[in-house]
Amino acid sequence: MKILMVCLGNICRSPLAEGILQSKVHPDKVKVDSAGTAAYHVGELPDTRSIEVARKYGIDITNQRARKFSVNDFDVFDLIYAMDESNYQNMLALARNSEDASKVKMILNETNPGSNNSVPDPYYGGVDGFENVYSMLDEACEKIADKVQ
Repeated sequence: MKILMVCLGNICRSPLAEGILQSKVHPDKVKVDSAGTAAYHVGELPDTRSIEVARKYGIDITNQRARKFSVNDFDVFDLIYAMDESNYQNMLALARNSEDASKVKMILNETNPGSNNSVPDPYYGGVDGFENVYSMLDEACEKIADKVQ
């Protein structure tokens, strides 16, 4: 099983989601990656606040580097989780067919099915926003891990 986490710049939410899910699954059974729908930060480390909040919970995300989502990701990944509606729509616009589109899910639907709630982007806020995002993603990733293992 291969799972991709996607946000806008791939430095705040999706790196956290990647790290959290990786910490909950067996690495030989589930591969996790992340990407952004925009190329603003390609090659960069996750935001220092994401690194700090992950570290606080025993997760190291400093091996990650931002990359841009591509159409090829539909071929590589079984499930693709969007952090918000905008990125969800951006990925659907790139889908070549219904099979591609069916792989794209809103991550918070794992904890609140059918709600289509977005994980707020903490980039312009303080550390509290990153804590809040961590909590949301931790709960969602727990549900995902239970499903895929």
